[in-house]
Amino acid sequence: MTVGFTHNLVGARVDQRLTGFLEAWRAPVSDPDVVAAYELLTDFILSGGKRVRPLLCYWGWRGAGGGDCDEIISAAAALELCHAGLLIHDDIMDGSELRRGHATVHRRLSQLHAGPGAETFGQAGGILLGTLSLAWADALLSSCGVEPGRLRVAHHLFDAMRSEVISGQYLDILAQLRAGASVPESLTVIRYKTAKYTVERPMQIGGALAGAPPELLESYSRFGLPLGEAFQLRDDVLGTFGSSAETGKSALDDLRDGKHTVLFAHAVQRATPAQRSYLRTWHGHPDLTEEQADELRQIIVATGALAEVEDMIAQRVREATAELRAAPMTTEAREALAVLAERLAHRDR
Repeated sequence: MTVGFTHNLVGARVDQRLTGFLEAWRAPVSDPDVVAAYELLTDFILSGGKRVRPLLCYWGWRGAGGGDCDEIISAAAALELCHAGLLIHDDIMDGSELRRGHATVHRRLSQLHAGPGAETFGQAGGILLGTLSLAWADALLSSCGVEPGRLRVAHHLFDAMRSEVISGQYLDILAQLRAGASVPESLTVIRYKTAKYTVERPMQIGGALAGAPPELLESYSRFGLPLGEAFQLRDDVLGTFGSSAETGKSALDDLRDGKHTVLFAHAVQRATPAQRSYLRTWHGHPDLTEEQADELRQIIVATGALAEVEDMIAQRVREATAELRAAPMTTEAREALAVLAERLAHRDR
């Protein structure tokens, strides 16, 4: 059985578990508008997404000697519910119109109700639905069926992960108020908003559920942090240079929202005075056009910022791969994670 087939199979089982869970947690009241909101949330959770965190949780479990069983699929699915809730909130904060090629949850909610209060309703409803998905994540993880002692350790890691990602998100929105973020500051945002949340903690949660010793959890951290940073650096490149057809999001979102990415920080650091003035004028401008966005992209390339970030991605993949070779985990998990590492760092969407 190929690694790719196994990944697809795990993803399908996670989706099946989510479907069953969401079926059991239907709207508790019969109001048709509440029912419609629950259905919208269910559709968002089940439609699209790469299931990266569930996969890494699964291989964290298998790497620690855990067998292929329903308990880890439930725990992995809980991470997807957490992710869905955070995405809904993130889209509200960013004012995003698209996610996974479709209207964002808060925009879809606003479209359900005509009138001047529709936009405010959509944002408020989106906050509630995102919070509901986060609550469901707790419910599913707590009921996954793993031995209570191991579940307590894993739940502590889950709690730490949520604190870290919220802190990273807060740093991200602070950067947009401040005079811009330096490269080290942008890397701190990446570490807490993405690297720990996307790779390190999901693997450690899976490992803890299987009873992994401390040295394996530490190895997961040494593998997960550089890979998670590479994942976000690739996301920043795609957010600036990718097309909406590839990413499922507007190709202007990151530039129009003024995202203070490592890519942008390197460009500002290396730019000429004229280039820096253009970057600071149009990066984050609400009326940014495609023509001005193209000019920003040209400056990012001309300053060498894009090449620098590609080098950073390659270096982090090498670091993660070296740790993977030395990690005290099962051979099957090591081979699967090596494939995942390449896919996450060099994906096109």
